[in-house]
Amino acid sequence: MADADLSRRVRFALFEVNLRSGELRKNGVKIKLQEQPFRILVSLLRQPGEVVTRDELRRELWPSDTFVDFDHSLNAAVKRLRDALDDSAENPRFIETLPRHGYRFVASAVPGALHQKPTSSPLRNWGLFLVGGTILVVAVLFAVDAGGLRSKLLSRAATQPQIRSLAVLPLTNISADTEQEYFADGMTDALIGELSRISSLRVVSRTSVMQYKGEKKKPLSQIARELNVDAIMEGSVLRAGNRVRIATHMIHAPTDQSLMTETHEGDLTDVLKIQREVAQSITKKVRVKLTREQRSRLHEAPKLDPVAYQAYLAATHIDLSGYQGIKKSQSYFEKAIEKDPDFAPAYTGLAASHVLLAAQRWQSPREAFLPAKQAIRKALELDEKNCEAHAVLARISWQYDWDWQITEKAYLHGLALCPNDLGLHYEYAIYTAVNGRIAEARAELAKTRELDPIQSEPFVGEAVVSYHIRNYKSLVEIARAFVAENPNDWLAHNWLGVGFEGSGQTLQAVREYQKAIELSQGDSDPTAQLAHAYAAIGRKVEAQKILHEWLRQSETSYVSPYMIATVHASLGQKDKAFEYIERAYKERSPDLTYFLRADLRVDSLRSDPRFQDLMRRMNFPK
Repeated sequence: MADADLSRRVRFALFEVNLRSGELRKNGVKIKLQEQPFRILVSLLRQPGEVVTRDELRRELWPSDTFVDFDHSLNAAVKRLRDALDDSAENPRFIETLPRHGYRFVASAVPGALHQKPTSSPLRNWGLFLVGGTILVVAVLFAVDAGGLRSKLLSRAATQPQIRSLAVLPLTNISADTEQEYFADGMTDALIGELSRISSLRVVSRTSVMQYKGEKKKPLSQIARELNVDAIMEGSVLRAGNRVRIATHMIHAPTDQSLMTETHEGDLTDVLKIQREVAQSITKKVRVKLTREQRSRLHEAPKLDPVAYQAYLAATHIDLSGYQGIKKSQSYFEKAIEKDPDFAPAYTGLAASHVLLAAQRWQSPREAFLPAKQAIRKALELDEKNCEAHAVLARISWQYDWDWQITEKAYLHGLALCPNDLGLHYEYAIYTAVNGRIAEARAELAKTRELDPIQSEPFVGEAVVSYHIRNYKSLVEIARAFVAENPNDWLAHNWLGVGFEGSGQTLQAVREYQKAIELSQGDSDPTAQLAHAYAAIGRKVEAQKILHEWLRQSETSYVSPYMIATVHASLGQKDKAFEYIERAYKERSPDLTYFLRADLRVDSLRSDPRFQDLMRRMNFPK
């Protein structure tokens, strides 16, 4: 809206702004409004639908020689303006906030009389003719390159920043309901997931960007430098009933140039469509090449049942460190499936939760993997291009079916679908390390560091590599550094204990195993490690106590026979050790595929023909 249009009055909804008198009226009644909120309103009305940045408002409202707490003053002024307009940040009718960037006037504002009907006039038609004529003239000049017009325009396009890497910061929940926090996080995850499919764009993982959740002090350009990306996007999510609005703002980090400021809105049933619209806008702005399949996916968006989607999001935002958390997550996945039997991600999540129960030894392999296989078959039947479903299929094929060809194929297919998926690269690194393919494992870990520059999740991968090549000195260094930063991570203490024990520092190992047991909520791996260390330093009675307790527990609940076998081996009871290893083989224990090749707890068994026969039957990949 030009300034000339603002020379007298502007009307929107029930309000009228008189710029000459500096008055705001509602239904003709004057509303008291201080100078700064009024000037903010005028600035927004000059550019309806466009973003007015916080820096622009600073320059307009507070001269450079004015000393003021700008953030506090601006926030207070906008709040007073919203109060006068009966507006709210959570459900804006007039003024929309773009966090840390600025504000936008989102209602229709017209100069002159309220409800004025547009009319067709010779002048209006002449204006349209002039616009069309101008376009035609420019097209002709462009074609003949008159005055170098084409060269100048192409040169300007060529200088637009090239974007090869991107970070999507956690979307801010601006709903009045704080319980919707998981909804905003879920939208962030989904957006990163969509973008992770694009091979020509490096997209930083969720684990790194979540470090900045709620961060308001750091400039976007600084965050971009810390994440080592060319572009960075932030935004907000507003959910009101079954309506969803996502506002986004993306900048080119080195120049602070704004690349995109958009709002996407729709019903909750169209949430996939909204997510893919945002992803599509990003790909256009950063000018990345998409395959035909990727373009097609961004235009495809099946409708979702709102209750099913909410249940799915709730399932994916539960702490899975203990048995109860995993079971609670399963119940939400099952609720999602009940509400929408065709919702593929819910089947994938359900299958993954069953696999986790087996991996954490909360259930027997048969109890966990059979329903996992059923769920993942359904997930892939509904969506064969779900990369997470291929990852879960790979885990099942590796840890239960012992089908190495299917495992390899599933991981590689998942990575082809989602080349920026951190979890897939990380899992494939572990798989290749466990099977002695160290160079490949390290290449995958290098990729995880690119995708996850802030978090230290690759630590586990580095630890697995050191463990499987029996470089215990390296394992101590890696684990010690991780423990220093994450003192409450049981796995870090466990790996440090293994490193100490493998290096002959068994007393230090005992302390680390004890700490791991304390933090792990009952995982049997550090307990078996402690039993082995006790036996090594002559405290066999204490190792025997652990064994007796497990044998008692196994009468009423599941205890991994492989872990029992390691304690028997530690105590020199070879026949008993092989008895329980054979039980582990018959139940297809995932412990065999993960530990058997490098576990120092069973070193005393390796020269026995029974062990060599077991390795032959396992048919590990070469």
